[in-house]
Amino acid sequence: MTSASPHDLVVTRATPDDWAVISGWAAAEGWNPGLSDGPAFFAQDPDGFFLGRIDGEPVSAISVVNHGPDYAFLGCYLVRPDLRGRGYGLTTWKTALAHAGNRTVGLDGVVAQQANYRQSGFRPAYRTIRFTGTAPGTGTGTPLGVRPAGPADLAALTAYDSACHPADRPRFLATWLRTPGHRAVVRAEGGRPTGYGVLRPGHDTLRVGPLFADTADDARALFAALTAEVAGSEVAIDVPEPNTAAVALAEEAGLRPSFETARMYTGPVRAYARERVFGVTTLELG
Repeated sequence: MTSASPHDLVVTRATPDDWAVISGWAAAEGWNPGLSDGPAFFAQDPDGFFLGRIDGEPVSAISVVNHGPDYAFLGCYLVRPDLRGRGYGLTTWKTALAHAGNRTVGLDGVVAQQANYRQSGFRPAYRTIRFTGTAPGTGTGTPLGVRPAGPADLAALTAYDSACHPADRPRFLATWLRTPGHRAVVRAEGGRPTGYGVLRPGHDTLRVGPLFADTADDARALFAALTAEVAGSEVAIDVPEPNTAAVALAEEAGLRPSFETARMYTGPVRAYARERVFGVTTLELG
């Protein structure tokens, strides 16, 4: 393998059985993927995950997940550390990106790769800051109006989620909300959701995502409900920096910046309620 060239790389679609390899590499990079992300990711687009192999051995990975006819999201761009600098990543990138067709493609790029993404036609939209720290204990019980999300909430939450995201993602959300280990809560008023959030276990810390809410008060109540039962545990949330109310919420909770990325796009995306995004769902699928 030491002399293998990019021409020897075979890029094929990854299967759910390959997810352990991809998520393991991501964990080694310190990205803290969720322990059970795979089923929801593949539910959105089972053809959107790719592995590059040399002599059958995985050496590179990427995902280009189609969310609809106009939008795709790129993530999980990884090359085994001992095999970087040989062109395997770029070959994998070019092969997989064709899956997006003419769609606008988004990604959350780490600082070290942002210049490369610019050269590939991606333009920055805003920074996302990961805040990490110890989950605070509220000591006040479940906040008013917040309750666990159940199957009867799926239709309303799917509509709410669509208003907070550049594309509809019903297949992803249906799995995300019922994945074992995920805890989903909703806040409602007059039978209408005013926000929802999900807490899930990660490799290094618990992860909050998404945290979508009409107002800062809604977001604060949802965050408190999600973290009440895990007070004292380490949690992380990825916050769009332009949402100053979201940044303030994380800081009020005693969380501190630990990692940053840039949301970048190759073209326009549909309008969505950016002010409701207090926590990004995932950096892999947006």
